[in-house]
Amino acid sequence: MEAFLISTGIVALAEIGDKTQLLAFMLAAKFRRPLPIVLGILVATLANHGFAGALGVWITTLIGADTLRWVLGLSFIAMAVWTLIPDKLDDNADQSARFGVFGTTLIAFFFAEMGDKTQVATIALAAEFQALPAVVTGTTLGMMLANVPAVLLGNRIADRVPTRLVHGLAALVFAILGVITLIGI
Repeated sequence: MEAFLISTGIVALAEIGDKTQLLAFMLAAKFRRPLPIVLGILVATLANHGFAGALGVWITTLIGADTLRWVLGLSFIAMAVWTLIPDKLDDNADQSARFGVFGTTLIAFFFAEMGDKTQVATIALAAEFQALPAVVTGTTLGMMLANVPAVLLGNRIADRVPTRLVHGLAALVFAILGVITLIGI
């Protein structure tokens, strides 16, 4: 349960203002069809984070416990710093509508998440907790908690969310996890 709750909280906070949340705003404004957008986000996130979580669990079979503790601890601290750097949506993030709303969302979100901080966090969390289903479910729920309101409420909430505060909280959580991991608690 701890892996699920921490994964959900970290990703939900880290996702505020992230490029995929900006992508959700853009897709909602362009297509104005929330259900296929939300389903596309869900399927893309499950696929992307499922792969990332499996990679995280696999990495633990290659690295000794002490080395893994240092790698994970430093990774969480690096995630804290990365979370404080604002994202921008790439110019090429707008996919062709020939795939439909669901397909466009699925493709755009899957590729936008590649190498993104929430994907890297999923790898680290899966390695830390060794609880693949709980971590992937948690990180996916965190993505949905941040992105579904973006799709449903669009720009009406964008100006009301104190992004710097939320990023600061996410960075603090990542930093705490890093320190806890490094000292072996």
